[in-house]
Amino acid sequence: QVQLVESGGGLVQPGGSLRLSCAASGRTCTGYAMGWFRQAPGKEREFVARITWSGGSTYYADSVKGRFTISRDNAKNTVYLQMNSLKPEDTAVYYCTATGAYDYWGQGTQVTVSS
Repeated sequence: QVQLVESGGGLVQPGGSLRLSCAASGRTCTGYAMGWFRQAPGKEREFVARITWSGGSTYYADSVKGRFTISRDNAKNTVYLQMNSLKPEDTAVYYCTATGAYDYWGQGTQVTVSS
């Protein structure tokens, strides 16, 4: 069983920054791509960002390009999402994913952008 645990969510003002972290339970995520989805109240879950195991390729939703940066530390089995210039529209529950031989999802962390 692989567990993904998100952290770093919270309340931030518009224009502010927040860094999310997602830690996997062990070495089981070797070779896995990792990423983030989000789901706002009453909305469908949407893709945010993805990074390959090597870190050589990253992908972003158009809505976050230039503002969010995904990175990973494979020694820690951890992926990060640095979020800058946050907007109220970024308010959502953010979910970490690990994709490979099997797909895993975290339980999510709440991000609220409000003045």
